[in-house]
Amino acid sequence: MTKIYIGTAGWTIPSFLKSAFPIEGTHLERYAQVFNAVEINSSFYREHRADTYRRWADSVPEDFRFSVKLAREFIHEARLRETGPALSASLDAISALGKKWGALLVQLPPSLMFDAKVAENFLTALKESTPRNVRIFWEPRHLSWAWAEAEHFFARHDFPRIWADPEPCPHRDAPESAVRYDRWHGSPKIYRSNYEADFLKEQANRLRSRTNENWCIFDNTTFGCATRNALELRALLEMPNQYEATGHHEILMRTEFPANPAERLM
Repeated sequence: MTKIYIGTAGWTIPSFLKSAFPIEGTHLERYAQVFNAVEINSSFYREHRADTYRRWADSVPEDFRFSVKLAREFIHEARLRETGPALSASLDAISALGKKWGALLVQLPPSLMFDAKVAENFLTALKESTPRNVRIFWEPRHLSWAWAEAEHFFARHDFPRIWADPEPCPHRDAPESAVRYDRWHGSPKIYRSNYEADFLKEQANRLRSRTNENWCIFDNTTFGCATRNALELRALLEMPNQYEATGHHEILMRTEFPANPAERLM
C-alpha cells in the first residue's frame, strides 16, 4: 500500500472527540499527532503571510503534509486570468511551508466554463511559481470541464482533477491519475452529513489496492463529522480487525453525537 494522506478541511477538534487527541499543544499540534495531512481552506478567503505558513510548518512532524486552497481572487474574481505578480507573491508566501507543502487545490466556481487557452495560461503560471514537489489539483464544477477537450487537457498536462463527493462535474469515465485527491463534502447533505460505515469500508478497500499516492480529505465539517470520519477511515486502514478495540477507535465506537448539533463544536 502506497502513501495515503488522511485529514480534514481545517484542524478544528470537536469537543465530543477531544479525547482522541493529545491534551498538550495548539490545535494544530494536537491534530498533527493523529493525522498526517490537512487542507488549509482559510487561504481561499484571505492571504496568509509567509511567517504564518512557516509557523504552521514548524508545528507539525516531518512527514506531515499541507494542502492549500488557492485564494478566490485568482479563481472566482479574476477567473483564472490573473497570472502576474499577485499570483506569484501568493504562491511564494505558501512556499514558506517548505517540503511540508504537498498539494495546491484550485476549486473553480460553478459558473466558470472550460476555456483551453485560459486554463493553459493559468496552469503555466502556477507551475512557474510552485515547487516541483507540490501537486496541483483542480476541482471543476461546471459540466464543460467533463467534455472530451477538457479531459484531453488534464491528461496532456498530467494535471489531476479532484474526485469529489458529491460530484458536481462527473468524470467517472476519465482515466485515474497517478496521484489521486478525494474531497468528501458530505452526502446527502453537503458539509453536514456523516459518512456511514459502508462508504468508509468501500474507500478503505479501494485505498489498499492503490499503488500511488492518495489524499483523503473530509470536508463535512459543519457538525464535526469530518474528524470522526477521518478517524474511522484511519482505523479501517491501520486496524481493520480491531475496529472496535482500544485507543482512539474505541472512543469513536462509543461516542454518540450530541442531541443538539450545535454542541458538537463547543
